[in-house]
Amino acid sequence: MPFTHLIAAVVAAFLVTQLAIFTTTVYLHRALSHRALTVGDPAAVGFRAVIWITTGMRPREWVAVHRKHHAATDTLDDPHSPLQMGFWRVQLGNVGLYKRCASDESNVRKYARDLPPDRLDRIAFDHSLAGLGIGIAIIVVTMWMLGFGLLTGFVAAGLHAVLYVMLSGAINAVGHTRGTQPYSNSATNLQSLALITAGEGLHNNHHAAPTSARFSLGRGEFDPGWLLVRALVKLHLAHVRHEDVHLKTAA
Repeated sequence: MPFTHLIAAVVAAFLVTQLAIFTTTVYLHRALSHRALTVGDPAAVGFRAVIWITTGMRPREWVAVHRKHHAATDTLDDPHSPLQMGFWRVQLGNVGLYKRCASDESNVRKYARDLPPDRLDRIAFDHSLAGLGIGIAIIVVTMWMLGFGLLTGFVAAGLHAVLYVMLSGAINAVGHTRGTQPYSNSATNLQSLALITAGEGLHNNHHAAPTSARFSLGRGEFDPGWLLVRALVKLHLAHVRHEDVHLKTAA
């Protein structure tokens, strides 16, 4: 593969991964899991479609895993605690830990009973392989139309899968072992991680104020995901639950 094609594959993979990461943090995490904002139907359908074709995940399962994480943070019942399972098991094996918890119907019933499958789920969004197939086809055809060839598209799709899995693992692994702890919880803040995970690296802040749609709480902190939230609000596609920060724990 020519070097220029490899660079194109890396750039495409990074852009698709960032699209998936922004959708994950704003829609799956802030909106569905914590109800920090309400997303209107037009934007919600778009977000669901993006999650479907970039990750193949079912929103109610992601929500169930995340809510269980908050209910049992860094205890033996936490689905992906590096303090209990070790840093590398969570960083490298996060996808397996996620699938184990997500596939347990009792977890989904307990933690995501407010998100029953609807008509769109039954028709499309519950069919993970179909969504991933469509997503891969879009990447491959796009790269081919841009003159980089089919192989470049498949490489980009593979790199995207690795990047998304590794960044998701880092949020759980690094986000509970490396960085600062301005609030009294076991999560940590790492601004460098936040920059490439749409704000998720400000994990200590999030655990301190889980119903806040904004993760940047201190001076000098930057939450890229908040920019998307503000854009949705300005376009009247979303409504923030509360502008002020409601701390769960003391500083």
